[in-house]
Amino acid sequence: MPPAVRRVDIPKAAGGTSPLGIPTVSARIAQMVVKDMLEPILEALFHDDSYGYRPHKSAHNALRMARHRCWRTDWVLDVDIKGFFDNIDHELLMRAVYRHTDCRWVKLYIELY
Repeated sequence: MPPAVRRVDIPKAAGGTSPLGIPTVSARIAQMVVKDMLEPILEALFHDDSYGYRPHKSAHNALRMARHRCWRTDWVLDVDIKGFFDNIDHELLMRAVYRHTDCRWVKLYIELY
């Protein structure tokens, strides 16, 4: 079972704080095991232009593609996803997880986290 995550409040430049969860070493190991189980299944589903937390992709790859596209088009789409992960529907997220794995311990661990 995953142990409790230590919460640390990080000061923001504009004032206020942002909570940061710091998992224990054993929790990080368990998270990596779950990631290693799900990543091969889910990686094939991601769009090629998705760069966040993907194997063999980096912020440098994303910047290179953005620079390339800036020279090709003369319009910009500005999107603010502030608070996205604070407001995500966890029931919908778990349904997506269930769709891609039937491994009981993976689902249980993700539910508990």
